[in-house]
Amino acid sequence: MTENSSQQPASNPELPTTYAPADVEGKLYERWVERGYFEADEHSDKPPYSIVIPPPNVTGSLHLGHAFEHTLIDALVRRKRMQGFEALYQPGMDHAGIATQNVVERELGKEGKSRHDLGREAFVERVWQWKNESGGQISGQMRRLGEGVAWSRERFTMDEGLSKAVQTVFKQMYDDGLIYRAERIINWCPRCLTAISDIEVEYQEDDGELVSMTYGEGEETIVVATTRAETMLGDTAVAVHPDDERYQHLIGKQIKLPLTDRTIPVVADHHVDPEFGTGAVKVTPAHDPNDFEIGNRHDLPFITVLDERAVITVPGPFEGLDRLEARSAIVAALRAEGRIVAEKRPYVHSVGHCSRCKTTIEPRLSLQWWVKVAPLAEAAGDAVRDGKVKIHPQEMEKRYFDWVDNLHDWCISRQLWWGHRIPVWYGPNGEVVCVGPDDEAPTGEGWTQDNDVLDTWFSSGLWPFSTLGWPERTDSLAKFYPNSVLVTGYDILFFWVARMMMFGLYVNDGVPPFGTIVLHGMVRDEHGKKMSKSFGNVVNPLDWMDKYGSDALRFTLARGANPGTDVPIGEDWVQGSAKFSNKIWNATRFALMNGATIEGELPSAEEMSVTDRWILSRLNKTVADVDAFYDDFQFAKISEALRHFAWDEVFDWYVELSKTTFFAGGRPAEVSGRVLGEVLDVMLRLLHPIVPFVTEALWTALTGRESIVIAEWPADSGFRDDAAEKEIELVQQVVTEVRRFRNDQGLQPGQKVPAELTLTGTALAPHEAAMRQLLRLQPAGDGFHATASLPVAGATVALDLSGTIDVAAERKRLTKDLEAARKEKAQAEGKLGNEAFLAKAPDNVVDKIRGRLAKAEADIERIGAQLAALPQS
Repeated sequence: MTENSSQQPASNPELPTTYAPADVEGKLYERWVERGYFEADEHSDKPPYSIVIPPPNVTGSLHLGHAFEHTLIDALVRRKRMQGFEALYQPGMDHAGIATQNVVERELGKEGKSRHDLGREAFVERVWQWKNESGGQISGQMRRLGEGVAWSRERFTMDEGLSKAVQTVFKQMYDDGLIYRAERIINWCPRCLTAISDIEVEYQEDDGELVSMTYGEGEETIVVATTRAETMLGDTAVAVHPDDERYQHLIGKQIKLPLTDRTIPVVADHHVDPEFGTGAVKVTPAHDPNDFEIGNRHDLPFITVLDERAVITVPGPFEGLDRLEARSAIVAALRAEGRIVAEKRPYVHSVGHCSRCKTTIEPRLSLQWWVKVAPLAEAAGDAVRDGKVKIHPQEMEKRYFDWVDNLHDWCISRQLWWGHRIPVWYGPNGEVVCVGPDDEAPTGEGWTQDNDVLDTWFSSGLWPFSTLGWPERTDSLAKFYPNSVLVTGYDILFFWVARMMMFGLYVNDGVPPFGTIVLHGMVRDEHGKKMSKSFGNVVNPLDWMDKYGSDALRFTLARGANPGTDVPIGEDWVQGSAKFSNKIWNATRFALMNGATIEGELPSAEEMSVTDRWILSRLNKTVADVDAFYDDFQFAKISEALRHFAWDEVFDWYVELSKTTFFAGGRPAEVSGRVLGEVLDVMLRLLHPIVPFVTEALWTALTGRESIVIAEWPADSGFRDDAAEKEIELVQQVVTEVRRFRNDQGLQPGQKVPAELTLTGTALAPHEAAMRQLLRLQPAGDGFHATASLPVAGATVALDLSGTIDVAAERKRLTKDLEAARKEKAQAEGKLGNEAFLAKAPDNVVDKIRGRLAKAEADIERIGAQLAALPQS
């Protein structure tokens, strides 16, 4: 388990008395970067291990979700680097089309200008200027968090290499018939003035109105209902089910469309549910996806009645009105004509909103560019079904399949200026030319490039291979593709993961972009509530890092990371993690001052004490556990195992049990010093991937070597000593039981008590001095009178409590507590014995009463034991 000797020892720096993260973290990080520890060499003989950062938006800043995800990725990469892999943690940022354009347009608005005042070329130049000056602040914040990324490889989705990749994929897919242009219903944001994909629409329950109204005249009247009355101006039919007897006389007839001079047909379509509402629906093919399909089936006209800002365009009294204004005006006009049958307000229904600006989206017929996803999605699904790619936790596979098995064609064009412009040119005579990165664009009079740009997710879908130089067959691509693991939130399983799977398999001959997909949950507040500005519970992780140190934040986040589940976090927990860092610091300082060392070979087992052999056995079991948890991506279990080993077993037990040895000096102290040095060396290396800063400072002080970042990952040496573990467990039982008794009697932790320890015939005898030290037990001198006797673990501890507590007062207090516990037990038993109560009470109420009964019974037993142990007066 000793560390690789290739690092040369240096002089041991003296540790300050207290740990101050602010004095340590920044300097250490810059040293790591300067020495190139995080860089990856594609020409190395080491086995590759690569992970990409989910590229944060260039407009963004570090939030707790980023800090959480990046901590997990960094821990994986740091461990693999220590295990001898050529580890690449690939950094970069996303150009974030809509979000970035909105930021710059707001800045222009402050100057009283719009992007149209500048023109496309000047506006794009302005966005680049903003990006270079203000964008990407998250990179500096990632350094604060201690992320070991290969900064020399940092990429941006709009840089030259990645733009070439985008153009290459577009051209290849266009030539293969997988990208096409068509007029279809899309999700349109009237605020962002662009199409958005289905997965960029957030649905929420809104208060609306459901209006029922009559179309037609006389016997040819039919009632339809809608939540969007303004779209009636674009109706081109009413649809009914072909088997609905109520409307057989109307099918095929033309009826009057109110408020217009048009008539529209009644058509029969199996899509209509005759049991819902009146069984008749208005059909607006240009403004509803279901109506679009009905319109195609029946050759209906497609009439667009709303412009890009959701303003009515139909000539007449409603022209120029916003959709909501028009809704009210049209309902009022229908009411005036006596056509309103019913109005329901509020009518709560699910409404789609733009995920970026929260504006209600408008389904709209539009000419857009699309990806034919069926063959790509099938390949993405098969890669998981066939075991080429594993999803962790496995239960998340169902969500993945539900998505990729039901994908609709993907609208990839956006009506923006910032982004990858669609590489298609239109000629004066209707020519259409798709241009690859090595092709010459058509020139001459009448040739124009498509105005739209690609959806941001198109370029980020290429991230695992475009960042490695694809489409060129680079050494980096050969070394690091496919990526080893993808770590990301389940919330972008559809946005990003499915896109990368489709693209990666398509352009890399069926080789998926990664071998394992590790999905984590969302960070929530300490009460499990979603973090939101509107809730006032959003936390800036930089504030906690300033206050408690980056290690404390990282450890807290990792400790909450159970696969696929959300992570609650509160400041108290970060504060607790800071105490853990301080505990490691103080205990290591104590160890160094008392002879802990890694110099020389470990002493033989025969030379070691039972306590030495116990801690080495526990150390190796911890190494094995941590490795198993890492292989299963169980970050919470890794963190808890390390915290328990470090705080409980090393510091609270081994160091305390060994103090008498250290103070006595001699060869036993030298042996324990070497054992303690070994334990600290391995323990710090195990902790390093999660808490890199404090472990670097302590490990270099302990070992005198260059850096823990390039140290060797510990291996389980196989050393086990079950007998030693059982013996120390007995010591722990005695100490724990006596401590509990002392606490129950109200004794202060440092208060000394005379005691007799009867250890003859047990394995405890060699540990008497250590146990007395831990329990603050004085020798039984003259006048010793055993007032309490505790049998535990085959031994007896007799205590003289005379003069230390008021026995009468303590007996009175305990008797009162015992009576209360008995009363609580009787009440609980009474309710649980009442059949009428049990028949009516909810299960959770019954369970709560059962819990009260169990607690009361435990209290009775505990208090009774305390009373029995009190001195007799």
